[in-house]
Amino acid sequence: MKVVREVPRGEVLALDYALVADYLTRFIREELAWRGFSRALVAVSGGVDSATTLALAARALGAENVHAVALPHRESSPESLEHAGLVAEAFGVGLEVIDITDMVEGYARLRPEMTPYRKGNVKARARMVVLYDLSMAYHALPLGTGNKTERLFGYFTWHGDDAPPVNPLGDLYKTQVWGLAEYLGVPEVIVKKAPTADLEPGQTDEADLGLSYRRADVILEHYLKGYPDDYLVRLGYSPKEIQRVKALVNSTHHKRHLPTVAVLSTTAINEFYLRPLDFRMDER
Repeated sequence: MKVVREVPRGEVLALDYALVADYLTRFIREELAWRGFSRALVAVSGGVDSATTLALAARALGAENVHAVALPHRESSPESLEHAGLVAEAFGVGLEVIDITDMVEGYARLRPEMTPYRKGNVKARARMVVLYDLSMAYHALPLGTGNKTERLFGYFTWHGDDAPPVNPLGDLYKTQVWGLAEYLGVPEVIVKKAPTADLEPGQTDEADLGLSYRRADVILEHYLKGYPDDYLVRLGYSPKEIQRVKALVNSTHHKRHLPTVAVLSTTAINEFYLRPLDFRMDER
């Protein structure tokens, strides 16, 4: 019989946010330096994840070395752009606004059968086209903004919002991002509002997922550590919620990997030819 340690429910996702902030500040600074960058680029959506990433980047590099860009579409909520401006101002970072409507609609006109869901994915990928072009223009490395919950659920646009090469929030559940955002001083209106990707009118994350982030995160943490379902039921989670979380994780595993390459040699990249990040040699 498997024995599990009883963990007080309130402590499952608890973190020392001062320590986390210091670690992620160093992480950003070191990862950019390793790649030859001293400036960062953050796509700010008006949501808490991009706001927290922007706050960390400003701490790590100085606000003058961080470039924020808002990428609205005509269907985007006006509140999203307003909040993007609010967070840029809060951390002293300049904000550039580039409307992607013409990019997206130019392609959409060629595909009259396009659904709102498909157009949402086109919006996310169009934003990455712009972000990477600005990266070259400003010699600034794009930072990712996706959190651990979204990544585990596959709740992102593949090769869209997951594309930036450095992601400081990728091992923080959404619940923990909220806690870090409060510690960093992200404006309360952004921390408290309902999360939305704002890719379709009226869309919210939790409606799409079918349960709240705060409940999902506790289930995820226990599931990943091997706790049995009946333990989660005793904590007050329903079998339906538990199965929903497990189904989302298990059906989206492919989205968390690089492209699958057919291995034909003993020098296949990421199969045999490995360069651990902890063993770095400056060969420039």
